[in-house]
Amino acid sequence: MSKKVFAGHAVRHVRERLGLTQMDFARRLALSPSYINQIESNQRPVTAAVLLAISRVFDLDITRFGADDLDRIVADLREALADPVFRGIEPSLQDLKNATTHAPAFAHAFLRLHGALRRLEERRAAQDDAVVSVAREVDGAAPPDEARNLAPYEEVRDHFHYIDNYVDGLDRAGEERNAALDLFGRDDAVAVLVEHLRQSHAIAVEMTASTQLDAPLLAYDRHRRVATLARTLDPASRAFRLAALIARFEQSELIDRHVREADFRSTTAREVCRLSLQNYYAGALLLPYRRFARLARETRHDLDRLAVMTGASHEQVCHRLSTLQRPGEKGVPFYFLKVDRAGNVIKRHSATRFQFARYGGACPVWNVHEAFEQPARTLVQLGEMPDGVRYLCLARGTSKPALRHGARERRFALGIGCEISYAGELVHADGLDLKSAAVAPLGVNCRICPRTACPERAFPPLDREIVLDPDRRDVVPFAVRE
Repeated sequence: MSKKVFAGHAVRHVRERLGLTQMDFARRLALSPSYINQIESNQRPVTAAVLLAISRVFDLDITRFGADDLDRIVADLREALADPVFRGIEPSLQDLKNATTHAPAFAHAFLRLHGALRRLEERRAAQDDAVVSVAREVDGAAPPDEARNLAPYEEVRDHFHYIDNYVDGLDRAGEERNAALDLFGRDDAVAVLVEHLRQSHAIAVEMTASTQLDAPLLAYDRHRRVATLARTLDPASRAFRLAALIARFEQSELIDRHVREADFRSTTAREVCRLSLQNYYAGALLLPYRRFARLARETRHDLDRLAVMTGASHEQVCHRLSTLQRPGEKGVPFYFLKVDRAGNVIKRHSATRFQFARYGGACPVWNVHEAFEQPARTLVQLGEMPDGVRYLCLARGTSKPALRHGARERRFALGIGCEISYAGELVHADGLDLKSAAVAPLGVNCRICPRTACPERAFPPLDREIVLDPDRRDVVPFAVRE
């Protein structure tokens, strides 16, 4: 055998199921009781000769003694223990192997318990979001659930969700700075920002050497007062990085106050929020509220035209559209998200009632997944969530080019949408029958989706009983009891 198999738990299970003592078991295999004891305690591996003897004497399938299942359990345990609820508990790989090898039943029970915890948290999160959406409509705002145990990144993401992704002080400060620099829509925005950093903050801006392809997007040397931009950045991204750097020097007081009032639970969450606020200011500086909102209305939110006319990327345009929620001057309330090829939601913001999955994959019917198949094209979908609210859903693929031969191109999908009551303000809705019954039945994700007849369902809903008919097989291999 090329790999030593420590399967004492399996040998012990076989012996106990047969009702044999270690002495009787060893005698029937022509082995010593001490040798069997060492195997069962994983002090010695199970050799091929012993496996064959067990198979021959007791007529058992020797494949049950493979180590692959144990390796999978160890991998599952490592993933489960990465959950924020176990923060501070970091067993070593050897500890996990020992637990899995010596007590596999306990490991399975732990994984089932953690799975139940995740499903319960997912259901509660979905209910919380639904309650918050209603509360925001009634009271204007609602605080997050203080008892929720979130990772710092999730805590910050929820914070922005509950404030409609709008920060008034930073937004107005960015708008004022844009007017002072006469920056909106200029082709030389990067040069203007470089000059502003030089004159106002004595900071020089350099580009990385042409050979430094893996350099940081932006690196700031405090001692030399030099900011170095990656040569691989496109003009829109260069302008954004410089604008975020300006936020550090000009808006630190506003940012610190916002972070302090948000009352995050950890230093990490505070730092994540501080970075997010710097990026927020960058968007407000490059795409000032009133001028960008006016242009969005004039172009009927044509994503391509907005990108061309402002010099911003599609991602910057979509993100900025999702923040136009200034009191008294609100734009169309959009949701916005960015997804990678594995389905991980990298960004998500929403001024709508649209719900995002916290755990597990997103609804497979949603057009954001199709955007990877048709890059550089805006896909349009009319979708309806289980609560009956219909949305105009736009999706578009985007990519970051490979930096050298053999490197992978990084691809993402952008999703942005609004309730159909606002669809008339979007050029993308032209020609659509908004009252048609032919809409895509969307859900949050399969585990909490009540659509029992969906042919693309991957998992049964958590709160329904599944029914299996041995005489019938459909696309989905189970039915859900109504």
